[in-house]
Amino acid sequence: MTTPSSDAPGARVLFRSDRVFKVWRYGVGHSQLLLRSVPDDTENRCLDILFEGVSAMQLVTRYASVELMSAIAEEADRILEFSGLDPKWEDRFLVVSLRSESGSGTVLCRKVSALRGGEDPFGSEGAFEDGDVLWSTGG
Repeated sequence: MTTPSSDAPGARVLFRSDRVFKVWRYGVGHSQLLLRSVPDDTENRCLDILFEGVSAMQLVTRYASVELMSAIAEEADRILEFSGLDPKWEDRFLVVSLRSESGSGTVLCRKVSALRGGEDPFGSEGAFEDGDVLWSTGG
């Protein structure tokens, strides 16, 4: 599958990070998807990308040097059709495209945020639980 470039017509970069993120958690009950970058030799704190109100997603499990972008029309149409949502609700959702060196993806959600957290990715200090919001969009 080809990864559309960040200069595709209609695409706008929303958030960018050079860190490596992995799909960390998906909770059906709360419709939340968490991508986490754990501390390493150069970074001593977790960095999370939290999607809330998730209705559909198409992902790979690892994203290196990720860009979150507004989806181009074709991507938005494809994920909306895939989701099975009535098109009259489309204005209540964000369609976010993920681009990276290791793959691409699309998430249909209501809100997405980047959060910086603690040093222990498995403990209560992960960014998801009580992190500092670095960036957020949606409602």
